[in-house]
Amino acid sequence: MLGVWPENPHQSQVLRLLRDNGPASRAELGDAVGLSRSKVATELDRLLERGLIETVGPAASRGGRRSSIVRIAAATRFLSVNIGATTIDLAVTDGELRVLSRVTERTELRLGPTAVIGQALELINKVRADSGTTRFTGAGIGIPGPVSFREGVPVSPPFMPGWHRFPVREMFSTELGCPVLVDNDVNIMALGEKHAGIAKSFDDFLFVKIGAGIGAGIVVGGAVYRGANGCAGDIGHTAVDEEGPLCVCGNVGCLEAYFGGAALTRDALAAARSGRSDHLAEQLDQAGTLTAVDVAHAAAAGDPVAIGLVRDGGRRVGQVLASLVSFFNPGMIVIGGGLAGMGHALLAEIRSVVYRSSLPLATGDMPIVLSEMGDQAGLVGATRMVSDHVLTTT
Repeated sequence: MLGVWPENPHQSQVLRLLRDNGPASRAELGDAVGLSRSKVATELDRLLERGLIETVGPAASRGGRRSSIVRIAAATRFLSVNIGATTIDLAVTDGELRVLSRVTERTELRLGPTAVIGQALELINKVRADSGTTRFTGAGIGIPGPVSFREGVPVSPPFMPGWHRFPVREMFSTELGCPVLVDNDVNIMALGEKHAGIAKSFDDFLFVKIGAGIGAGIVVGGAVYRGANGCAGDIGHTAVDEEGPLCVCGNVGCLEAYFGGAALTRDALAAARSGRSDHLAEQLDQAGTLTAVDVAHAAAAGDPVAIGLVRDGGRRVGQVLASLVSFFNPGMIVIGGGLAGMGHALLAEIRSVVYRSSLPLATGDMPIVLSEMGDQAGLVGATRMVSDHVLTTT
């Protein structure tokens, strides 16, 4: 696929079906889009002529002349770039959004956007050379902060100095020469769950990322809801205690100030230095520092202080989600992000609070589950986002 867009809604629908469901016969596609055999043949022939799809063999006979099977062109390549607090995660997918290659490299957001994006572009060039990819059909970029989706720029991200209104989309699109979309990382992860994860059959759900920050991707009618200015779902800065600790956003008592990555590190260090946790104290002696991941490992090993930190954080997350459930009435809540690895102790606490505090009608058949995609959610979601854009008629 060479970046040529579909000419009409029927072609767009065909391309999305082939992306989501894989190869299909002409007859099956005609049934799915509600077109006559002659009309679907015309549209498919146009897509074939323009290199957007290709024939891969004959279909099983349905009586009469045998149909052929088509798929999205094998040369189609989408790019995903997820910039995290400490890593750049990059993947190339085919037209069906299957990950073909992937590379991860350490970074530091505080180096500023020019350095970090420059590092990402170097990785992209390496992947291009290794895979022989000369052109991408589209690229999706995820960053861990508020984003003006329309402009493709971060807006006042709390722990990303120098990134405010930096032209992220423009910088990538200039270098790549293809359509580029930029969004908050949690929205992209929600799209990944919708495309290939446990929420695939749900059109209305919440994806909650718990990591360095805490956020929620809100999916309504199968699409991400971003709000008027792109900051819908920023639940990490919901106040849970007006007497609480100072948050990086400048307010006090935010959820993130209690259970984000920095907050857990702070509490783990205090527990280790005071001697309340032998497990964390030993890890601090060995490594010289502690991280939120160390809390997860300590909790998994049965350390009571670490388990208490996980449960307290889960309780506070559950309190915020209980309000969202009563307001939004999602069909499912998916918990993901780096700290979702705290597993069932975290999940049990969140479930307990949400099911106890929300209306029974809202929670009666609403599962709260851990993501099964892990860090693949963001990679697939970024390409789902940009492919939705590319495969839509203008």
